[in-house]
Amino acid sequence: MSDAPFTGLTRDSWAAVADQLLLSLRGWASPDHARIDLPGQSSAYGPVSDSLEAFARSFLLAAIRLKGEEGKDPHDLAGWYASGLRSGTDPASPHAWPRPDQLGQAKVEACSIALGLHLSRPWLWDLLDDRDRAQIVAWLATVVGEQYPPINWVWFQIVVETFLKSVGGPWSSDDIESGLAVHESLYRGNGWYADGPERAFDHYNGWALHVYPLLWASMDPGLSSVELQTAWRDRLSAFLDSTVHLIGANGSPLVQGRSLTYRFAAAAPLWMGAITGATSVTPGVLRRASSGILKHFLDHDVPDQRGLLTLGWYGEWPAIAQSYSGPGSPYWAVKGMLGLMLPANHPVWTAAEEPLPVERSDFTREIAEAGWLVSGTRSDGIVRVVNHGTDHSVPGDERADSPLYARLGYSTHTMPPLSTPYWAQPLENSISIVHPDLGLSHRNGFTILGPGSSIASMHWVRTTDDTGPEHGSGRGGTVVPGPIVAMTSVLRGSHEVRAARIDPNAELGPEWQIEFSGWPLTADVITVVSQGEARANNLSSTITSHTGFDSTDIRQTAASEALGAHTATPYLRAPATPGTLYLATVSL
Repeated sequence: MSDAPFTGLTRDSWAAVADQLLLSLRGWASPDHARIDLPGQSSAYGPVSDSLEAFARSFLLAAIRLKGEEGKDPHDLAGWYASGLRSGTDPASPHAWPRPDQLGQAKVEACSIALGLHLSRPWLWDLLDDRDRAQIVAWLATVVGEQYPPINWVWFQIVVETFLKSVGGPWSSDDIESGLAVHESLYRGNGWYADGPERAFDHYNGWALHVYPLLWASMDPGLSSVELQTAWRDRLSAFLDSTVHLIGANGSPLVQGRSLTYRFAAAAPLWMGAITGATSVTPGVLRRASSGILKHFLDHDVPDQRGLLTLGWYGEWPAIAQSYSGPGSPYWAVKGMLGLMLPANHPVWTAAEEPLPVERSDFTREIAEAGWLVSGTRSDGIVRVVNHGTDHSVPGDERADSPLYARLGYSTHTMPPLSTPYWAQPLENSISIVHPDLGLSHRNGFTILGPGSSIASMHWVRTTDDTGPEHGSGRGGTVVPGPIVAMTSVLRGSHEVRAARIDPNAELGPEWQIEFSGWPLTADVITVVSQGEARANNLSSTITSHTGFDSTDIRQTAASEALGAHTATPYLRAPATPGTLYLATVSL
């Protein structure tokens, strides 16, 4: 009987995928290996930055493989990447990399390079000659004293300078202490971090803000106190208790937040639980969860027929990218392969897979820090989140709603549409006031009232005014204020009972309406069962009025997201009347 009854994946399966990813890149590399020029849409930083990104992120995977195999290297990973490091850090090379003090993205990639050098030290760094080491140190050392945004980026500086310290290079205790202070400021409780001062709850919580601290602590235990390491371990344990409840029976992580093109990087915190032992989740569940995430993408032809990770979710789909995303960006998925550092006899590889929470029974739980109500249903394996606390913004901010953060619902089986109209208006999973000229209002910047409840100063935003980069937040622009609307959700099973009430003192136009919109379904073929129900891919999205509404319909759009050619969303409308209670059930 297989010890992987849910996924069929073993450590050898993971290793084969990792090696395929690494070897498939070689045909796109420069002769000296410093540049890996992948096909696809370039980032805002240009192709030179993109090629560094592909090198650095894949090098981290090579280092993971070397670490896990104790230097056994049939594909000469160490030699291949040593050549790239030698040329990329040589200022005289035609393929010299931009330095971290010259290019912001290089600050990010320097971390992957430093961490990779640390993990592979006996088989790569220790075998370099003095000139090569001096070149690499000089390139990395340009991070010292640099300013970093007060988000997960502070870890890039901390990790690089800690590696520099270990090899006798320059470093700054002030840089490390200030970065640690920023990290602490991001903690919100019960294992949850926000990626910055905004309500930015997303996968960076797992694949960055829980991964880097404990990896870094192992680089130089003397730089952090036992108390701090204990706190980080406790936080990881609490987070993993939440995160295993946010994985569907199909293996999909919650489809929410920016950088979704990192795909199976969502498994990274699970592996950190196994690596550190800082978790109450059993090895069998950790294995099932991690392998389930990888298998979800393998089953959808990831990597592609060339062996490449493309900008997309399943197939190539550039609309998923943020401005900083280029062809090398998806290779941060390699963080989801940290488990390959562990030997074949580790309990996480020898334990039989055990069912996920959603495969054991129905559940409902609250993640108060993110403002989420969570429901999992065993019969269909779907995990749903109702969101009254996350918008990648701050209270009172009048940007447009981000489809990645500010919708009322996210799940493991649906994806928020990301085409331009969905950034301009909240066309799905929202409560909006409909203006005859301005369209659907936004709730971004709302105030949290309690579990499943919030109140918003509704507003309209002329998003065409915003020509700046897209980093996941809602778009800015000229704002037209609207009424205050209180909204509440109660979640049980597959059903959300949703209520809203417009401020009794609001002044509304005679043609204004209120709209509740439901779950978006995307597929090549969608069946409209009725005005309030659409079906596709064995999913059903319905919306049912209880009080206040007088019309029901299905909104259909084309090419809005990665799961198919068409999107259908049921919605309700009624005249917007101050003080009136509007009540409906939204189901997936």
